[in-house]
Amino acid sequence: MIGDPVRRIVIVGGGTAGWMAAAAISRIMGAFPGLEIELIESEAIGTVGVGEATIPQICLFNALLGIDEDEFVRETHATYKLGIEFVDWVRPGHRYIHPFGFHGLDMLGIEFHHHWLKGQALGDASRLDDYAIAAVAARANRFLRPRPDQPKSPLSKLGYAFQFDAGRYARYLRGRAERQGVTRTEGRIVTVEQHGETGFVTGVTLENGARVEGDFFVDCSGFRSLLLGQTLGIGYTDWTAWLPCDRAVAIPCTLGGDRQPLTRSTARPAGWQWRIPLQHRLGNGHVYSSRHMSDDEAVALLLANLDGEPLAEPNMLRFSGGHRDRAWEKNVVALGLAGGFLEPLESTAIHLVQSGIARLMTLFPTRAFGDSERDRYNRETLREYVDIRDFLVLHYKATERADTPFWDACRALDPPEGLKEKLAIFRSSGRVFREHNELFTETSWLAALVGQGIEPGGYHPAADLLPDEETLRRLAHIRRIVAETVEAMPTQEQFLREHGSAMAAEAVM
Repeated sequence: MIGDPVRRIVIVGGGTAGWMAAAAISRIMGAFPGLEIELIESEAIGTVGVGEATIPQICLFNALLGIDEDEFVRETHATYKLGIEFVDWVRPGHRYIHPFGFHGLDMLGIEFHHHWLKGQALGDASRLDDYAIAAVAARANRFLRPRPDQPKSPLSKLGYAFQFDAGRYARYLRGRAERQGVTRTEGRIVTVEQHGETGFVTGVTLENGARVEGDFFVDCSGFRSLLLGQTLGIGYTDWTAWLPCDRAVAIPCTLGGDRQPLTRSTARPAGWQWRIPLQHRLGNGHVYSSRHMSDDEAVALLLANLDGEPLAEPNMLRFSGGHRDRAWEKNVVALGLAGGFLEPLESTAIHLVQSGIARLMTLFPTRAFGDSERDRYNRETLREYVDIRDFLVLHYKATERADTPFWDACRALDPPEGLKEKLAIFRSSGRVFREHNELFTETSWLAALVGQGIEPGGYHPAADLLPDEETLRRLAHIRRIVAETVEAMPTQEQFLREHGSAMAAEAVM
């Protein structure tokens, strides 16, 4: 160890980001001699609290914390999620699923989709979705946890995540964190103190006059970015030129319509609408461009497209897609909205908190606060934001819609360089590459490229090693096995009743 150990960690802000940080840091570092972790939050300051959908990496986070999944599902009123369905993004009436897991079965040493592309050239009209068990099961409203002990079954490749009540999730993690020794302090911060020479944050003063000192600070203060942005003056890189939406309105409603294990994103005239089914309600929101639609129009459009009765007043949000120029400065690391914001089109908000925590644990500092660790943290954080940004931009850029000025502007976007290269390679040869272990896998890129209507220029030559008739036979066989496996799965409601239904538990009480 170089430098004295960090003894006092102060987390500024609660909500999902703050309590995720508190629960994870106390779980991993809590036994370190003399370490104290304190979280400061104010009931008077609300949280955004609309991010309710996750991606499969959340399962790793829960496992790290030692969470029992049935208990987690019950306490957060969660449902399962097998992917994201995109409706009307390419053109009205079109839909596809970005599934979790994999498509088909790799053969002859090449990815499955090259065989599927060959099948398309031979006249096979099957959809890519038909080969992903997550997509087929989601449409059938069926769910079963993966079976890695059955490597020949499509269930071995099933990926899943959760949709949950963000407020309940924060409270659930708070309970775990406090049991692990985290101290919660109620209060609103009025001043931030810095060292006169180094500029390091040394403490904060609350409205009641109490002072909280720390060696290391985690900024989870939301869009305010109280420590990183306001105090340390770290600038913000705005990506509105590529991500045109800058407003959102969220309204929960009573249950109605289908409850498939999917998050649904439906394109609207100036943005898109999310729909997230939980056990006890639906989460809904409308993300839009203020240059193409007024707030009143956005609220009215969302209210007109709810599947149930509204349960709250509209929650209006303003944002600019982008990131703080550095996520770690001096002795402050920002997580969540304090460090940046990418719209929830692919449910990445909670993952960015999770990956930031994991990165911090890998590079956890001493009080020497070496530049090398900070620089690496910042490089990796920026790279992750860029990778996710490019994936999001694909959805806007690759559209046939020409029905509103918003979609005309989206089609005319000049994509970032990384996305340009992916588009060029896929259009040239049908190849998909995952860069530097980026968040979105080849499966995800393939689903979005094909789903958004990008035409591949060919397929891998090795696919022709299989005779045409054998290619078609194998494709049909995979579809049949996937369909038969899904048919044998329980419905999501049946699975929830047996594994963590909050509604069933409350009915017994």
